[in-house]
Amino acid sequence: MIHRTAALSLVLLLAACSSEQAMTAPASEDAARVAGLWWAFLGFASFVFALVIGLVIAAMRTTFTEPAMPIETRRGWTLVIGGGVVLPLIAVVGLVGSGLWIGGVVARNEEPADLTVEVAGKRWWWEVIYRDADGEEIARTANEIVLPVGRTARVLLTSDNVIHSFWAPNLQGKTDMIPGRVNESRLTPARTGRFRGQCAEFCGVQHAYMAFVVEVIEADAFDAWLARQARPRTVPADPLLRRGLAVFLEADCGTCHAIRGTPAEGEMGPDLTHLAARETLAAGTIPNTKGHLAGWIGDPQKVKPGVLMPATALEPDDQEALLAYLTSLR
Repeated sequence: MIHRTAALSLVLLLAACSSEQAMTAPASEDAARVAGLWWAFLGFASFVFALVIGLVIAAMRTTFTEPAMPIETRRGWTLVIGGGVVLPLIAVVGLVGSGLWIGGVVARNEEPADLTVEVAGKRWWWEVIYRDADGEEIARTANEIVLPVGRTARVLLTSDNVIHSFWAPNLQGKTDMIPGRVNESRLTPARTGRFRGQCAEFCGVQHAYMAFVVEVIEADAFDAWLARQARPRTVPADPLLRRGLAVFLEADCGTCHAIRGTPAEGEMGPDLTHLAARETLAAGTIPNTKGHLAGWIGDPQKVKPGVLMPATALEPDDQEALLAYLTSLR
């Protein structure tokens, strides 16, 4: 039983160290500072734990092998003041001070930004807007943030509902998203890769399924990606896809969702202009495949209870046309 418990604990511990979502695998200078602080805390806590266990074992051995002897008063006070007051005070001041210093360095936001990304916490998904130097919108997407390696992104964080918290542990510490305020974070990825983020503030029944992905790519590839994301859609020439767009509009999907270049201009739900280019649906809940998309449209409450999107019942031919159109939006 003990062996099973130890093995299970080790598995859970290692599972928490997945390189895709782990501050112990930093991919930026700021994240490396946070990771260093965490390792320092862990090392000190381990030392204190080992010291206490050692003293307990020594006391138990002395109790059972030697007769009880009263300790000198002066020696007793030295142990109490030294071990119970001075050492804990030094430890608390050192750890809190280093934590405040690292926090101040990470939150300084002095790096000149190469691009501005606005991220809004929704129920329960993430809206991502890329803006130019004048604040004009370039492109809008959801749940997946693409950044160029070696460039600094100024990330503006907002919420129009409850408090969320933006946390991509491989890249930066967490920053709260508070209704009525615009908080700011800076992300400067030092290497390419795919990193998972998560809301770090309990925000409701689907908090655990409010994830996002940060994909860091080469700068040239990012420029090309952003140019593609900025393009609006045109009316498709293929009859099936054109029928799919008509179904989308007739079913009032455009009331909540936008597809730029079409009459669909809703803002309540995610922008779907390049939906098929995303890897997941419902903020990382399910893969973005035709089958999962059909299930999501037909019964979103089954996939993500509490989500604001209503179920949409369609005739089979209409559903097939709609799915063909949506999966073409790359």
